[in-house]
Amino acid sequence: MPFDVASVRAHFPSLAEGGAHFDGPGGSQVPDVVGRAIADTVTAAISNRGTFTPSERRADAVVADFRSAYADFLGADPRGIVHGRSATALTYDFSRTLAKNWGPGDEIVVTRLDHDSNVRPWVQAAQSAGATMRWVDFDPATGELTADAVAAVVTERTRLVATTAASNLIGTKPPVCHISRLAHEVGALHWVDGVHATAHASVDIVALDADVWTCSPYKFMGPHCGVLAASPDLLETLHPDKLLPSTNDVPERFEFGTLPYEALAGATAAVDFIAGLAESSEGDDTASGTRRERIEASMKAVHAHERALLDVLEPALRGLPGVTVHSNAAKRTPTLLFTVEGRDPQEIRGLLAERGVNAPAGHFYAIECSRHLGLGDVGGVRVGLAPYTSENDIDRLVTGLREIL
Repeated sequence: MPFDVASVRAHFPSLAEGGAHFDGPGGSQVPDVVGRAIADTVTAAISNRGTFTPSERRADAVVADFRSAYADFLGADPRGIVHGRSATALTYDFSRTLAKNWGPGDEIVVTRLDHDSNVRPWVQAAQSAGATMRWVDFDPATGELTADAVAAVVTERTRLVATTAASNLIGTKPPVCHISRLAHEVGALHWVDGVHATAHASVDIVALDADVWTCSPYKFMGPHCGVLAASPDLLETLHPDKLLPSTNDVPERFEFGTLPYEALAGATAAVDFIAGLAESSEGDDTASGTRRERIEASMKAVHAHERALLDVLEPALRGLPGVTVHSNAAKRTPTLLFTVEGRDPQEIRGLLAERGVNAPAGHFYAIECSRHLGLGDVGGVRVGLAPYTSENDIDRLVTGLREIL
């Protein structure tokens, strides 16, 4: 049965405003069920976590539900799910912890394809520890970052390899499994930025052999926060700086201060909403299978929906006069970065905004990627598809661009 985008869109109050949203890679729209979960939690009787009063038990249940939901979502262990203010904050926190065991002669690998949140924390941590940085380039013409390119810089001195699972700028999906094997062959960790990838395909960090996976619920219809998934055994080996009376238990020892229970409840609701997408499209409100199985089915349906729309949008975009599309990898998300000859991307963004089309422009913090593409710090216009994107949205974008150009 076709993906019922109308049924999905009915859950998004923000869409009633009339905008066509292609800004999901920077932050998606949020469904009603997520908003209600946040409101219900923040207005309920709730306390610091404990077991004595109903409000303490409610807080404890919110945290347990969050860890269970993201374990199902990412194919992880609930004891390896860490909440953070953002994926960037989590990466900075863990980079400082990991760097305690680095020193001169150690090497850290990063790529020019990545968002700067998976580059600068490692560069700065390596500098503080006296370790050496090794850079992996991608092909600017094809957008491909190959395992061979990673293998060329990985050595017996490599301690950590940091790569993205999908470029937030041009959508490229590097071979995560192969890179994990390369890292593990020399005893290094593979840290994967899954922020952009997680919104577009089901994730199984065990199958991918990733040591650490980070993501951001607000990229897939949840609230603004970050999530890190790793094996509990790995987390047990890491000892962050923390307050003396705070717990040393894993994963709690990586979460500083009182957790934002309302954000955790919203993040859990986002996973449950995603788990029901396939059922909604089939007109069946009865849950079937485990939550993990339902997530996999729903993400398969989302992928098919987004791919069908991309098959309409991409050739239309490439056929416009003066337009260059920089998203060219064989495997990529439904995200297109483009520039128009002789036109400022911000001008294009503004003209589209006047037509009710949200398509932002810039480098989107993938500064190394933008520069390597020859776009400098200006970047381009980025359009990304989401489960709520409709054929009408595509028509409005293409029509708007034809008028502008």
